[in-house]
Amino acid sequence: QVQLVEAGGGMVQAGGSLRLSCAVSGRTFSYYLMGWFRQAPGKAREFVALMSWSGANTMYSDSVKGRFTISRDNAQNTMYLQMNSLKTEDTAVYYCAGDIKTIATASANYWGKGTLVTVSS
Repeated sequence: QVQLVEAGGGMVQAGGSLRLSCAVSGRTFSYYLMGWFRQAPGKAREFVALMSWSGANTMYSDSVKGRFTISRDNAQNTMYLQMNSLKTEDTAVYYCAGDIKTIATASANYWGKGTLVTVSS
């Protein structure tokens, strides 16, 4: 099975930047869709970004497009979410997701425990 561990969350002022990491262990496949979701208190978990594990394709939600970048290291052991120009509305617990099945319903076979990102004004 696949295990995902997020890191890099914290508090940052609006307009600042933060980079999240997701350590990936276990067996993965190039056709897996890997990515990030987030959930604010009292709200549903929502899609943020994804990439094919092969690195061929990436996709972003409209709310983060142009500000966030998803990537992986050369060894394919770690996935990153570079977050720039952060807004207060980006405040949420961010979850690393593996083998994503459905974006709209936040369905994936593997999930990290989450890391909190707080953006202050």
